[in-house]
Amino acid sequence: MHNLPSLLDRIAAYAAENPFPDTPRELYEPCDYMLTLGGKRLRPALLLLAYKLFADDVERALPVAWAVELFHNFTLLHDDIMDAAPLRRGRPTVHTRWNTTTGILSGDVMLIHAYRHLATTGSPDLVADLVRIFNRVAIEVCEGQQYDMNFESRQDVQLAEYIRMIELKTAVLLGGALEMGARCAGANSADREHLYQFGRLAGIAFQIQDDLLDTYGDPAKFGKQVGGDIMQNKKTWLVLKTLETASLADREALNHWMHTPQNEPGKVEAVRAIFDRNSIPELVGAEKQRYQTEAFGHLQAVQVPETRKAVLKKTVEELLEREQ
Repeated sequence: MHNLPSLLDRIAAYAAENPFPDTPRELYEPCDYMLTLGGKRLRPALLLLAYKLFADDVERALPVAWAVELFHNFTLLHDDIMDAAPLRRGRPTVHTRWNTTTGILSGDVMLIHAYRHLATTGSPDLVADLVRIFNRVAIEVCEGQQYDMNFESRQDVQLAEYIRMIELKTAVLLGGALEMGARCAGANSADREHLYQFGRLAGIAFQIQDDLLDTYGDPAKFGKQVGGDIMQNKKTWLVLKTLETASLADREALNHWMHTPQNEPGKVEAVRAIFDRNSIPELVGAEKQRYQTEAFGHLQAVQVPETRKAVLKKTVEELLEREQ
């Protein structure tokens, strides 16, 4: 019987058996460093869990699982450059520890190595299908990142636009990983589509939950500073819902705080009070639950025994109920 820790061990073993080249060290050392920053390797794990719904020889899917992990880390590396972020999971980002040029080039080569692993997955037809899915998702992730950057300078962002942005930037990669795992195992097109939608919708619920935790999470459990989104004036689901539904006075007050410096005294507390007055935590919870319910409906529709879905179902349930 497979379980998540055993699959993560297989991913780690595959990575150890397929390291980056030793030289040039200046190119590949940052890639190795990026992969040691403590990510949960959720996306490759989901890919293998989708594969295990239909087949047991999970080694066949390891190259594509690792390709997805390399792609994800490539996006994080370049995102950090675009955001001028000094830290990633509490440690210096690649462009901070080395320099921006190194960060760009090391990210580029990480993406190319992702394609190299994809190309070893199996038959030409399988590889062609996987590359098609991979390319579609990769393009959408880039589109989501551009929308996110656009929102920084826009004052008229709508809630539907925000949902579309997080769908592209975060959710489609979760769905794509599940779809690719199912394709590796030879699942039919209907089951592959249900798994893609399961991941996509769960990914939206995940990001909505993340927005809530950033403002209301327990600092001891959340693992980063609570209220960071407020301090950085980010247009999260909470902010946009408030601007859509609150009284004129509360909208004006929120807009005021959204244009103050990060370290403005009392900022986090004042914005949280506006959210509380407008029942935003409850509205967030209801919206997250709506996406979550729809997501699990797609998992239910996948035509394999329920016993084979148990680990995947539990993994995503725990992801969506997390407090960190």
